[in-house]
Amino acid sequence: MVREYKDYSDEVRPHKSRIVRFLLIFIGTVCVALGIIGIFVPGLPTTPFLLAAAACYAKASERFYNWLMNNRYFGSFIRDWRIHKAIPLRAKIIAISTIVVTMALSAFFLPVLGVRIGMAIIGIAVIAYLLRFPTKRKEAENQ
Repeated sequence: MVREYKDYSDEVRPHKSRIVRFLLIFIGTVCVALGIIGIFVPGLPTTPFLLAAAACYAKASERFYNWLMNNRYFGSFIRDWRIHKAIPLRAKIIAISTIVVTMALSAFFLPVLGVRIGMAIIGIAVIAYLLRFPTKRKEAENQ
Protein backbone atom coordinates (compact mmCIF):
# COMPACT_ATOMS: atom_id res chain seq x y z
CA MET A 1 0.00 0.00 0.00
CA VAL A 2 1.44 3.35 -1.04
CA ARG A 3 0.84 6.16 1.41
CA GLU A 4 -0.14 9.51 0.01
CA TYR A 5 2.14 12.42 0.83
CA LYS A 6 0.36 15.72 1.34
CA ASP A 7 2.16 19.04 1.27
CA TYR A 8 1.26 21.16 4.31
CA SER A 9 3.71 23.96 3.44
CA ASP A 10 0.90 26.50 3.08
CA GLU A 11 0.27 26.15 6.84
CA VAL A 12 3.84 27.10 7.74
CA ARG A 13 4.62 30.71 8.66
CA PRO A 14 8.35 30.75 9.53
CA HIS A 15 9.56 33.30 12.06
CA LYS A 16 11.88 35.94 10.64
CA SER A 17 14.70 35.30 13.11
CA ARG A 18 17.01 32.34 12.43
CA ILE A 19 17.72 32.01 16.15
CA VAL A 20 14.01 31.79 16.99
CA ARG A 21 13.48 29.24 14.19
CA PHE A 22 16.36 27.15 15.55
CA LEU A 23 14.92 27.30 19.08
CA LEU A 24 11.46 26.34 17.79
CA ILE A 25 12.90 23.36 15.91
CA PHE A 26 14.79 22.33 19.05
CA ILE A 27 11.70 22.67 21.26
CA GLY A 28 9.54 20.89 18.67
CA THR A 29 12.01 18.02 18.51
CA VAL A 30 12.05 17.74 22.31
CA CYS A 31 8.24 17.64 22.21
CA VAL A 32 8.30 14.85 19.62
CA ALA A 33 10.72 12.90 21.84
CA LEU A 34 8.47 13.41 24.88
CA GLY A 35 5.46 12.35 22.78
CA ILE A 36 7.25 9.13 21.84
CA ILE A 37 8.13 8.49 25.48
CA GLY A 38 4.50 9.21 26.36
CA ILE A 39 3.41 6.28 24.22
CA PHE A 40 5.16 3.95 26.65
CA VAL A 41 4.95 5.82 29.97
CA PRO A 42 1.50 6.05 31.55
CA GLY A 43 0.68 9.52 32.80
CA LEU A 44 2.87 11.23 30.20
CA PRO A 45 0.60 12.44 27.41
CA THR A 46 1.44 11.91 23.75
CA THR A 47 -0.97 14.06 21.76
CA PRO A 48 -0.36 17.39 23.58
CA PHE A 49 3.38 17.07 22.96
CA LEU A 50 2.80 16.26 19.30
CA LEU A 51 0.45 19.23 18.97
CA ALA A 52 3.08 21.46 20.58
CA ALA A 53 5.71 20.09 18.18
CA ALA A 54 3.44 20.83 15.23
CA ALA A 55 2.93 24.39 16.47
CA CYS A 56 6.70 24.89 16.84
CA TYR A 57 7.48 23.38 13.44
CA ALA A 58 4.72 25.47 11.79
CA LYS A 59 6.62 28.60 12.90
CA ALA A 60 10.06 27.25 12.00
CA SER A 61 10.35 24.79 9.12
CA GLU A 62 8.29 23.49 6.20
CA ARG A 63 10.43 20.34 6.10
CA PHE A 64 9.94 19.43 9.77
CA TYR A 65 6.24 20.33 9.71
CA ASN A 66 5.61 18.23 6.59
CA TRP A 67 7.57 15.35 8.10
CA LEU A 68 5.46 15.43 11.27
CA MET A 69 2.11 15.84 9.51
CA ASN A 70 2.87 13.00 7.08
CA ASN A 71 4.48 10.72 9.66
CA ARG A 72 2.81 7.33 9.60
CA TYR A 73 2.71 7.11 13.40
CA PHE A 74 2.30 10.70 14.62
CA GLY A 75 0.54 12.52 11.78
CA SER A 76 -2.81 10.88 12.44
CA PHE A 77 -2.88 12.17 16.05
CA ILE A 78 -2.46 15.74 14.86
CA ARG A 79 -4.78 15.48 11.86
CA ASP A 80 -7.50 13.81 13.96
CA TRP A 81 -7.28 16.52 16.58
CA ARG A 82 -7.39 19.29 13.97
CA ILE A 83 -10.39 17.80 12.16
CA HIS A 84 -12.48 16.33 14.98
CA LYS A 85 -11.21 18.03 18.17
CA ALA A 86 -11.77 14.64 19.82
CA ILE A 87 -9.91 11.51 20.94
CA PRO A 88 -10.87 8.16 19.37
CA LEU A 89 -12.65 5.78 21.75
CA ARG A 90 -10.02 3.10 21.16
CA ALA A 91 -7.23 5.51 22.17
CA LYS A 92 -9.09 6.45 25.36
CA ILE A 93 -9.66 2.81 26.29
CA ILE A 94 -6.01 1.89 25.69
CA ALA A 95 -4.73 4.92 27.61
CA ILE A 96 -7.00 4.40 30.62
CA SER A 97 -6.37 0.63 30.69
CA THR A 98 -2.62 1.18 30.57
CA ILE A 99 -2.78 3.70 33.40
CA VAL A 100 -4.89 1.41 35.58
CA VAL A 101 -2.76 -1.69 34.99
CA THR A 102 0.56 0.11 35.40
CA MET A 103 -0.52 1.99 38.51
CA ALA A 104 -2.00 -1.17 40.06
CA LEU A 105 1.16 -3.20 39.43
CA SER A 106 3.39 -0.40 40.69
CA ALA A 107 1.28 0.07 43.81
CA PHE A 108 1.37 -3.66 44.50
CA PHE A 109 5.18 -3.69 44.53
CA LEU A 110 5.71 -0.39 46.37
CA PRO A 111 5.79 -0.74 50.13
CA VAL A 112 5.38 2.98 50.92
CA LEU A 113 1.77 3.97 51.52
CA GLY A 114 2.36 7.66 50.71
CA VAL A 115 3.74 6.77 47.28
CA ARG A 116 0.78 4.49 46.61
CA ILE A 117 -1.64 7.27 47.50
CA GLY A 118 0.28 9.77 45.37
CA MET A 119 0.24 7.41 42.40
CA ALA A 120 -3.48 6.83 42.82
CA ILE A 121 -4.13 10.58 42.85
CA ILE A 122 -2.00 11.12 39.74
CA GLY A 123 -3.66 8.19 37.94
CA ILE A 124 -7.15 9.42 38.76
CA ALA A 125 -6.25 12.96 37.69
CA VAL A 126 -4.86 11.80 34.33
CA ILE A 127 -7.90 9.59 33.71
CA ALA A 128 -10.23 12.49 34.57
CA TYR A 129 -8.24 14.71 32.19
CA LEU A 130 -8.60 12.16 29.38
CA LEU A 131 -12.32 11.77 29.99
CA ARG A 132 -12.81 15.56 29.68
CA PHE A 133 -12.05 15.40 25.96
CA PRO A 134 -14.84 14.54 23.54
CA THR A 135 -14.78 11.04 22.08
CA LYS A 136 -14.49 10.75 18.32
CA ARG A 137 -17.51 8.90 16.97
CA LYS A 138 -17.17 5.93 14.65
CA GLU A 139 -18.82 7.67 11.69
CA ALA A 140 -16.33 10.56 12.08
CA GLU A 141 -13.41 8.11 11.92
CA ASN A 142 -14.36 7.07 8.40
CA GLN A 143 -14.30 10.62 7.02
